Amino acid sequence: MPMSPPRKPRRRLATAATTKTPVRKPQAVAAPVPARPADATAGASKVVDWLLSRLPPAWRGKARDYLVLTRMDRPIGALLLLWPTWWALWIAAGDFPPFGPWVIFTLGVFFMRAAGCAINDFADRKLDPHVARTAGRPLATGRVTPREALAVFGVLLLASFVLVLFTNRLTIYLSFAGAALAAIYPFTKRYTHLPQVVLGAAFGWSIPMAFAAVSNAVPPVAWLLFLANIVWSTIYDTQYAMVDREDDIKIGAKSTAILFGDADLPILWILMGTFVLAMVMVGTRASLGWPYWLSIVATCGLFGWQQWLTRGRERMACLAAFRHNNWVGLALWVGIVLALALK
Repeated sequence: MPMSPPRKPRRRLATAATTKTPVRKPQAVAAPVPARPADATAGASKVVDWLLSRLPPAWRGKARDYLVLTRMDRPIGALLLLWPTWWALWIAAGDFPPFGPWVIFTLGVFFMRAAGCAINDFADRKLDPHVARTAGRPLATGRVTPREALAVFGVLLLASFVLVLFTNRLTIYLSFAGAALAAIYPFTKRYTHLPQVVLGAAFGWSIPMAFAAVSNAVPPVAWLLFLANIVWSTIYDTQYAMVDREDDIKIGAKSTAILFGDADLPILWILMGTFVLAMVMVGTRASLGWPYWLSIVATCGLFGWQQWLTRGRERMACLAAFRHNNWVGLALWVGIVLALALK
């Protein structure tokens, strides 16, 4: 019989069982950086969005970054600077202050606060990416360069100085010290646990300037009010620093919240009592009437509520207590206005 040719071996079809698929190792995915800082205020952010919608689309991204850099989405800082300035203007004038100084200092508050935020973010540009609350800031994410932040600071500082030129010589001289304090404060958290005290001096320097602009003098009551504001600023900025305390410890930043440690709440009580006592002395020296004393009582109640909020030292509660100081400033200003109006 003739032999049949040998059969070729059949190829086995590749199947899922016979084919080995290379196993890919899962890659770590970086956590997304928030487009908006975690402490932005919803209402103010909506206003910023509305303003940006009026700009050409090509300008909106950079304009938003500059507005966020200068904290226009968080007006609470400007208000905490505004109230002591208005306290000083009203007490210096003995009633509603002259329209010129009132406009100059009101605009100056917003300009200088915005300038301070720009230089603060420049100083903290290597620290902010490591802090949960500040990781979304424009400098921390690279949306604004350090050179741009310095340019914004310079322009706002110049605009503030132009406003001061419409006052008198004493106010102009005092403005140089105020500019120095605003520029120095952001760098102090690397060298001292008391940057909040420096902030209080920077925020409160508008007080002697306001007295100088209205009366061409800085009387003792102005310095007493200035010292009271330093204490108040230490209170609310300690509450603010309590939000970031764990992150600040890791990156080596310093604050009163770290310095006070577990004694933070008792020390805040002491500072609150000191501030109230100082404001009582201000009211006595300025001969303010009963509406002011009612505002002192309201301040005590507001401080008590803040301490209740922060009793557990939770981050969002500490942030809420910080923002709550806006009502302290408003209550005292209303008390001053009514007391002077009823004189």
